[in-house]
Amino acid sequence: MKKIILLLLLLSASLFAELKNAYITQDMLTSSLPIVDIRTVGEWKSEGLLKDAIPIEFFNEKGKYNINVFLKELNAKVDTTKPFAIICHTGSRTSMIAPWMSQKLNYKVINILGGMEYATKGLKMKVYPYKK
Repeated sequence: MKKIILLLLLLSASLFAELKNAYITQDMLTSSLPIVDIRTVGEWKSEGLLKDAIPIEFFNEKGKYNINVFLKELNAKVDTTKPFAIICHTGSRTSMIAPWMSQKLNYKVINILGGMEYATKGLKMKVYPYKK
């Protein structure tokens, strides 16, 4: 009986999780969809941010990370019960993090493919200076 209940709990939790992989669009920028920029502080300073992007560093400049610090800041700035997107430079970092966020945390997350590279060079989206 305990195994059945556990299985039902796991299945119901996975119903709430959702992972989408999508290229950024202008509609995403003009919608109320939060876009979390997980690049490093140095990248934000040198390359800027998309309009209304929420900068929350996941990996630091040395490639290290602190999941607890990241999640604390994420949950303080984003309603994680609703869909949100994550972006990095090329989509490599978000491709690792997005499935984990969906599967382990049951977040409805959109992994932005191509990252800032595609948004700014491919689509010529405007960037704004990082303000601490």
